[in-house]
Amino acid sequence: MLKAAIILLLLATLVSLFSGLFFLVKDEGHGSRVVNALTVRVILAAATLALVAWGFYSGQLVSHVTW
Repeated sequence: MLKAAIILLLLATLVSLFSGLFFLVKDEGHGSRVVNALTVRVILAAATLALVAWGFYSGQLVSHVTW
């Protein structure tokens, strides 16, 4: 369940990133939609990072690195 939430947040981050690019090209930098899209992207990235940290802290995510 946690992994699915992380994947969904990453996909939502990509959608927000490309919507910001679309608004930047379409509005030619004169609108606030670019700022809103990038604000959403930063919030989604922070939420993703928080979920990953919580997953490692709670033991639901483990690292199998041998080093």
